[in-house]
Amino acid sequence: MNNQEVFEFYVEQEDVGTRIDVYLAENMEDLTRSALKKIIDDGNVTIGGKNIKSNYKLRVKDFIQVTVPEAVSVEILPEDIPLDILYEDEHLIVVNKPKGMVVHPAPGHYTGTLVNALLYHCGDELSGINGEKRPGIVHRIDKDTTGVLMIAKTNMAHQSLAAQLAEHSITRKYYAVVFNGFQEDDGTVDQPIGRNPLDRKKMAITQKHSRHAVTHYKVVERMKNFTLIEAQLETGRTHQIRVHMTFIGHPLLGDLVYGPKKQPFKVEGQVLHAKVLGFVHPATGEYMEFEADLPESFQKVLERLQNS
Repeated sequence: MNNQEVFEFYVEQEDVGTRIDVYLAENMEDLTRSALKKIIDDGNVTIGGKNIKSNYKLRVKDFIQVTVPEAVSVEILPEDIPLDILYEDEHLIVVNKPKGMVVHPAPGHYTGTLVNALLYHCGDELSGINGEKRPGIVHRIDKDTTGVLMIAKTNMAHQSLAAQLAEHSITRKYYAVVFNGFQEDDGTVDQPIGRNPLDRKKMAITQKHSRHAVTHYKVVERMKNFTLIEAQLETGRTHQIRVHMTFIGHPLLGDLVYGPKKQPFKVEGQVLHAKVLGFVHPATGEYMEFEADLPESFQKVLERLQNS
């Protein structure tokens, strides 16, 4: 267990009374419930240094330590999972990722990921720069975020696309439903994002160990108590739109991590869709842009809000 990871959480007032297994499932998205149960049952979750059971109810200022054992080497296998392919050639592939699909394998998620599907579809035609667990993966979107994602087949394509991401030249437009109305029609959030010092599974606006982050937003449609916005990323930090919109008082509908704990409409996960992705083709030098229609789940939420 040389490379075991330790995660630490401080319990806030709003989480008092929540079962520890439920709390950890919300705050450790990369782990499945079964993986978390095993970690708890094996005595790898402590509060104040004492082992606790999965039905323990949190108290204010509880200090939780979760030790995740080093992952056993797992072979990532191809799986025949349908892909919604928007474009493909010998250099790259562009897909429309569905809701609930994890992009690449991680502890507790070694099957059913986009990488498993890509290995089946592309065989060994995926770039190896990010290692065997993340072949071809240049960027990622969260499990519950839907929409356009580009994957590199060759190392040359990977390096080119990664360089474009680094210099912020890639077009990335997202649609999101957020709480509350806006007085303005558009705006920009320019606030640095880093790990939340009290909870390293969450991101936060912070000056310490943070990175420059800029999100441009504009109102697409105003509805009662909610707004449909388009958010364009200038930078691409983890959870950037979710953190920035919460910071200005407009958390995403369905976002249990950064938004209210009680959510209307029983939506599962944040209502966020990567709608447009544009980049310069690594081989041809041509600018290409792809758009993914709003998924059915997103459209249903919109219809309910428009009719309310």
